Amino acid sequence: VFAQSKADTTDAVLAQWDKIKRREKGAETTPYLHGTGKGLPPMLQAWKLQKKAAKVGFDWTDAQGALDKVKEETAECGEILSAPEEDPRVAEELGDLLFSVVNLCRKKGIDPETAMAGANRKFERRFNEMERLLAKDGLSLEEASADAMEERWQQAKSAR
Repeated sequence: VFAQSKADTTDAVLAQWDKIKRREKGAETTPYLHGTGKGLPPMLQAWKLQKKAAKVGFDWTDAQGALDKVKEETAECGEILSAPEEDPRVAEELGDLLFSVVNLCRKKGIDPETAMAGANRKFERRFNEMERLLAKDGLSLEEASADAMEERWQQAKSAR
């Protein structure tokens, strides 16, 4: 398959493999990302889209480039923060931020679904501890002020 090939890196081999497969399927004129990750949860689809785009060189050279993009998207979210929720730019900019965070995960070799699941567990564990600390002081979640919750939250965080 690669006898006449000059692919000397893993990325070059994968790119060439993709090109051969597209040619075999007669898909040279089909958009490159067509159908990529369809049917997957959106976070995994983002991962697949980014990974496939990277095969043809559309990628950050390192994780710092991806992190800079996250910062850029965060700033853009800050610009539309005062817009009403119905403004389509709000969902668009938040989506861009999430897409960029998935890309940073990919650059660091971290499965974004696994990272999100871990963050969810950590949040739940800390929230439960905050609730326990409030109850210890005779406060329910409904009775506690935002400051009281924040104080207990910080205690829960420091307890690990």
